[in-house]
Amino acid sequence: MAHYLGEILLVPYNFVPKECLLCDGRLLNISGHVALFSLLGTTFGGDGLTKFALPNYDPSAPRGSKYVIVADGVFPTP
Repeated sequence: MAHYLGEILLVPYNFVPKECLLCDGRLLNISGHVALFSLLGTTFGGDGLTKFALPNYDPSAPRGSKYVIVADGVFPTP
């Protein structure tokens, strides 16, 4: 099953799946993640010119699990 770009998943692993990024609030370069930026914008931070931020759900994840965001998936369309 393919996941949608920008989809938030709760995973029970001690690793981040290869098509995902950890939802830890980090700043990313827009140029490296144009499609993801087009969905998130600066909702979670960043300057919107060169950087944008991922959501920071790391502190609220149940013990032994992680929140991740799909960074390499199917672009959602209406």
